[in-house]
Amino acid sequence: MADGIVVELLAFGVVGVAAVVAVGVVALVVAVLGHDRGSARHPFERRGSAQRPTDVGEAPVIVDATNPQDRSVQLPSGRTGESMGAAPTVSIVIPARNEADYLPDCLDSVAALDTEYDYETIVVDGDSDDRTPKIAREYDVRLVEGPGESIGGGRALGAEHAHGQWLSFVDADTVLHPDFLDEMLAFVEAEDLDAATSRCRMDGLRPKLMQATINRVFPRLRRPILPGFNFFIGREVYEAAGGFPEVPNEDTAFSRHLAREYDTAYHPDVLVETSGRRIHRWGLTGTLVHYLRLDVGRLMAEFR
Repeated sequence: MADGIVVELLAFGVVGVAAVVAVGVVALVVAVLGHDRGSARHPFERRGSAQRPTDVGEAPVIVDATNPQDRSVQLPSGRTGESMGAAPTVSIVIPARNEADYLPDCLDSVAALDTEYDYETIVVDGDSDDRTPKIAREYDVRLVEGPGESIGGGRALGAEHAHGQWLSFVDADTVLHPDFLDEMLAFVEAEDLDAATSRCRMDGLRPKLMQATINRVFPRLRRPILPGFNFFIGREVYEAAGGFPEVPNEDTAFSRHLAREYDTAYHPDVLVETSGRRIHRWGLTGTLVHYLRLDVGRLMAEFR
């Protein structure tokens, strides 16, 4: 097995060079033809929610976003399940499609957050055919039922139903450390940031290279890439910037767009853990090829 991983690492390096060259060529073409959109607009109370309900009266609010009547409903601000007061400090938005294997750990970590800040939790079900919506109903969350067209669309739909001053986008296969909220809020305030993420930990051997890339390379970029599994952004900035775009690799596109006009950065500590499941499934080279294809497609979509 070790020999296989070494071979794959070598192959990953070769494909990586090709990837950098390919993306660089496309980016150069875009820049030369003057298509840089740098100046364009893209078309503290009680502890929060996600605890398991203790009785039927604490069942989650369910919104069917595919139903025009439900989609137009303006839910009151505040913590899910309460008579509403001030808006929560943070809305945690979790898009989930067929995530029954991962969602319980994610929601357990949200429920275990050690914070005095008020927060709400929104799970956007993407037309799952497994137990994902049933699992979400076991927690004190707002469940939004969407069409499941894309994970980016799920994030955007969750943001439409959010009331927090900050939006924290978290993937269903991601687990938050107990101090996540306090650390992220302190970080964006101390550094006067508009959006941020943190270093991460991925399980398994193969994902460690991707983990190193996210933790060591992305923060050094002139326009840092904020991964979608942990994307923390001020609500007003999110809305002013237009939200996640409808392009492939939307988290990369949005984070780079943001960094042209807003201050973004990486929290230096590991505050989340994520599965790295694509790398387990496709290997290092397969994952790189997948994201290369998406990024080239995104750049070409921007060019057109």
